[in-house]
Amino acid sequence: MILVGRYLSPYTRRVGATLKIYGMAYTHNAASTVTQMDVIKAHNPLGRVPALVLDDGETLIESSAILDYLDEQAGPDKALTPAKGPARRKVLQTLALATGVLEKTIAGVYERTRKSKDKVDEAWAAKQDAQAMGGLAALEEACTPSWFVGARMTQADVTVKCLVDFMRAMAPGLFPAGKYPRLEAFADRLAAHPAFVETKLEA
Repeated sequence: MILVGRYLSPYTRRVGATLKIYGMAYTHNAASTVTQMDVIKAHNPLGRVPALVLDDGETLIESSAILDYLDEQAGPDKALTPAKGPARRKVLQTLALATGVLEKTIAGVYERTRKSKDKVDEAWAAKQDAQAMGGLAALEEACTPSWFVGARMTQADVTVKCLVDFMRAMAPGLFPAGKYPRLEAFADRLAAHPAFVETKLEA
């Protein structure tokens, strides 16, 4: 398999970390959406990452769809997203919060950095910030010293770890040190896990 996209993208990184956790071999094509859009579009006409090229040539796009496929391949006993019941719903709701925070954070960053200053809608950007911080507060409240759901790592944990690392690196204004101590401690606890060591954010 070939994973397309940089680990700077938390969406790409959560797929890479999941592949590592499952012990599934893959090649990493760290193509950039900034400088290598032609490479990205060859795999995804939307020009978004990640994309996962399977061994038979089929290409999967969007991290949620890719993770669903990987869970299926791993089997119900190993799958990071439970197959049914309250645990599945709780994992999916945690993922909705985490990916929502990412979407709102990126929207606000793009508004302020991709437009000339006289075109920036600061009120709109501030609304994105507020929505992101609402999600972070909810995740902070849900964070425990063990795992987000149940007695073992789930996709909720993988995605929240990727979220926190991304926020610290790319949006420190929304994630200042000390504001979310539970999430910080959680991310720090997973810092030495091979799946995250081997998928570190790169510039």
